[in-house]
Amino acid sequence: MAELNNIHSVTEVPEGDDAKHSFHHTMFLEPQEKNNSMKALVVKQAKKTCSCSPAKVKDYVFSFFPVLQWLPKYKLREYLLGDIMSGVIVGVLLVPQSIAYSLLAGQEPVYGLYTSFFAGIIYFIFGTSRHISVGIFGVICLMVGQVVDREIQRAGYDLESAVHSALTDTAAHVNTTTSPVNQMSQELLCDKSCYAIAVGATVTFIAGVYQVAMGFFQVGFVSVYLSDSLLSGFVTGASFTILTSQAKYLLGLDIPRSSGIGSLIATWINIFRNIHKTNICDLITSFLCFLVLIPTKELNEHFKSRLKAPIPVELVVIVAATLASHFGKLRETYGSSIAGHIPTGFLPPRPPDWNLIPNVALDAIPIAIIGFAITVSLSEMFAKKHGYSVKANQEMYAIGFCNIIPSFFHCFTTSAALAKTLVKESTGCRTQMSGMVTSLVILLVLLVIAPLFYSLQKCVLAVITIVNLRGALRKFKDLPKMWHLSRVDTVIWLVTMAASALISTEIGLLVGVCFSMLCVIFRTQRPEAPLLGWVAESETYESLSAYKNLQTKPGVVVFRFEAPLYYINKECFKSTLYKQTGVNPVWVKAAKKKAAKRMLREKEVDSGGNQTSISMGFVSESLGFHTIVIDCCAVQFLDTAGIRTLKEVCKDYGEIDVQVLLAQCNPSVRSSLIRGEFFKEGEDRLLFHSVHQAVDFALGAQGRSGTSASK
Repeated sequence: MAELNNIHSVTEVPEGDDAKHSFHHTMFLEPQEKNNSMKALVVKQAKKTCSCSPAKVKDYVFSFFPVLQWLPKYKLREYLLGDIMSGVIVGVLLVPQSIAYSLLAGQEPVYGLYTSFFAGIIYFIFGTSRHISVGIFGVICLMVGQVVDREIQRAGYDLESAVHSALTDTAAHVNTTTSPVNQMSQELLCDKSCYAIAVGATVTFIAGVYQVAMGFFQVGFVSVYLSDSLLSGFVTGASFTILTSQAKYLLGLDIPRSSGIGSLIATWINIFRNIHKTNICDLITSFLCFLVLIPTKELNEHFKSRLKAPIPVELVVIVAATLASHFGKLRETYGSSIAGHIPTGFLPPRPPDWNLIPNVALDAIPIAIIGFAITVSLSEMFAKKHGYSVKANQEMYAIGFCNIIPSFFHCFTTSAALAKTLVKESTGCRTQMSGMVTSLVILLVLLVIAPLFYSLQKCVLAVITIVNLRGALRKFKDLPKMWHLSRVDTVIWLVTMAASALISTEIGLLVGVCFSMLCVIFRTQRPEAPLLGWVAESETYESLSAYKNLQTKPGVVVFRFEAPLYYINKECFKSTLYKQTGVNPVWVKAAKKKAAKRMLREKEVDSGGNQTSISMGFVSESLGFHTIVIDCCAVQFLDTAGIRTLKEVCKDYGEIDVQVLLAQCNPSVRSSLIRGEFFKEGEDRLLFHSVHQAVDFALGAQGRSGTSASK
């Protein structure tokens, strides 16, 4: 233990060096004892996990079902009015959006209502956030819709037909188990819309399983790789794809939905090829809906502090458009595409199609990650704002069960949605009781009102979807501010946005993650590495390139490396150090040997000893410094390559009579140096707790060596 203490001192000095001890005392730091026995750790964790008591069972049940904690404490008089108001308002807004986003997911309108209904109830039971609204989210719907379209095409269904196949036979939704690919000689038991929801439900089930597994294994750290700029760029890029997928409904075009790499460009090419087939009635209806929705939405945002509740303009537009379509006979007269029959009640439960799991298992991974990342980030944001805490792992359980359980009831994937959460918060929400009220509103629509939307034009639903993309598309206005704050984050945003829009949403997410990680690597590969100067009348040293009026100590160079030192940047560390000090010790040694040989040849000295001392003195005087202090405060860790690099630097400079001192190493770096045998006996390598102490030691040591030489 004495050796460890000596290494963790302010100065690491040999025992017999009385001169150094007389000027600098040694500070001993005794490290904490650590139990590194893997067996002991496993046994301890097993005992903790496997132990069972009534109190522990109760805590587990209450943590797994948070509703059991807060519902008995519900303050009826204080909370109920706000929860009812916010629940009704969000429900009114969610009905048209659920119908509209069903098109985006490649599903019938009724399935969007099912999804919103079940999501609210299940999150009420499992969720820990009081404010977020869980339901249909545009980007998730887009990703599900792309998988649905691909599988429908593989199954051999006619993609030229619209998605609005009527639900004429409920039994067809219950008794399908065989893929249409294998039924070419048999009567199909499942029509196109039935197969579409089978694919959507299977993707939803697998995504939910992934999310629950991530919660069980506590791998929520995966979300840290999805930075705010990456998620924002991804959502904006996906918004372009959503807009493109809805453009055909605005024009009333009956064209297949493009999927795969480059689908955005392919879709626009297809639209312009068929633009002469535009349905004028749908185009005019779309234009009128834009004229009503956009200004009203802007007024809602501008006066949201004065309005007790936002104007439900989407519901008003849907009701007005449905009445106009029904009494104007727009489908019969002009051939407008309509929503079609929306049945009342619920279809019988049906399990996901297990045969589809191999086809969609990979597609469910990015859907699961995006879903839980958005849900967890929104939960934590609103919890921090309102002064309570949420459990990230429980949130993953909650959103996972919001996908697993509804997948048996003809639903597709859900997550938290920012826009509806903001409305929910601003209209008086206090608990998730408001989510239950929202589900009751949707239940009323499902049981009574849904069939009345039969004549609703699909172009109206497309307009609602596009208008709700305004928030994501407005991010372009924030680019100058983002560029001013962080150019790296701006580039990550642009790359992720472009890849998500131009390539595909899944590949765009992968490109964004890889590019952001490369940015981190590049920033550590070429970090800042300035020389430091002394701030007068203090013990502080700062960058000479950043501040004026800093002083330098004669014969001492202070160098700071602002990154971890590891295999990627070890050469950068050495080259930058040589450049900043102006001395490459390898070159100096080579020049010294060359000078010695030349002097021997010219016979300018009588003996080798005199020659050596003259050449050494000549080289030392030409350097201009005798000590390099390396400030390690920004070095978070060292690997074996980093330790070896520090050894080489100390050795190379030592051979030309320049001492290298390390200062401000954190415990992790000190531990790595010890394990790497940096402080071996016989090597005078010193470690200091501050740059100021290192500089003082260097100046004192040089003064003593000069005094000894004069004597």
